[in-house]
Amino acid sequence: MTVLAALLLTGVAVTYTALASSPVASGAPASVGGAGAGPRLQVLTNGLLSTVSRAEPGGPREVTELRCDRAYVAGGTLACLKPVGPLSSSGLLVLDPSLHERRSLPLTGFPNRLRVSASGRMVAWTLFIDGHSYATTGFSTRAGILDTRTGRLVKSLEDFSIALDGRPYRNADVNFWGVTFAADDNRFYATLSTNGRRHLVEGDFAAGTVRTLRDNVECPSLSPDGTRIAYKSAVDADPKKGWRLSVLDLATGRVTPLAETRSVDDQAVWLDGRTVGYVLQTGDGTNNVWSVPADGTGAPRLLVPGASSPAPA
Repeated sequence: MTVLAALLLTGVAVTYTALASSPVASGAPASVGGAGAGPRLQVLTNGLLSTVSRAEPGGPREVTELRCDRAYVAGGTLACLKPVGPLSSSGLLVLDPSLHERRSLPLTGFPNRLRVSASGRMVAWTLFIDGHSYATTGFSTRAGILDTRTGRLVKSLEDFSIALDGRPYRNADVNFWGVTFAADDNRFYATLSTNGRRHLVEGDFAAGTVRTLRDNVECPSLSPDGTRIAYKSAVDADPKKGWRLSVLDLATGRVTPLAETRSVDDQAVWLDGRTVGYVLQTGDGTNNVWSVPADGTGAPRLLVPGASSPAPA
């Protein structure tokens, strides 16, 4: 059952939100979300959880009343990082496809990254504790993981044992961000930053360990078949110069730069085995979802205007 179908079947209140700069302002026809609607793409529209047809991603979308700073859905589990208010901290909501709450966790920090494993069992998040950009110095992040089946909660990956270049490592400046899960719900990949270097790490959740694999790989996203990682890499290893999207073949180590040459500060998402999605922000602060082929061919395509946090629903 898709997220949208569940919304309709359970009578969750849904509204159609007008977006002044987008064709979706015209509202949705009655058939959207009904029988035969096909695969959906979940996004945030002005911070509200939404879904849109993957066959017509620039068309009408259904917008719920659930507000999130980041959202992701997979395997029947929907995760939402709640916005930080003037008098409130952030928090994680874990919901079922009908938007019924399964778990709620208070968190401290500003929502940044969010992922759910393909099975829906594992949820991972990243928060900025200090700073708001990976291009600045002195920022601090905290990445955590929740096993929704056992209830095991790791509040910070900094508690895991680290092997850097094959040797045990510990340093007060360690930061983790951008978790992505393998199909076994135990192995994961993430970014580790320390001593001015940024590394791709492979983690073992059960063992509580991570090990570095290679440098200058940030915000990894594992492909559906588990063979490739889409990621952003700092130009000339200097985040102040921006980031370039690429795909790493885990078996061969081959790196394929993607056709998107603009700076992308996002954790890409695999829309399918051939296409990567990501968010770019315009000068006036508007977020737009774009896509690009994962093999380095083609050209970037504007997928969902006025949206962020894409995830196949």
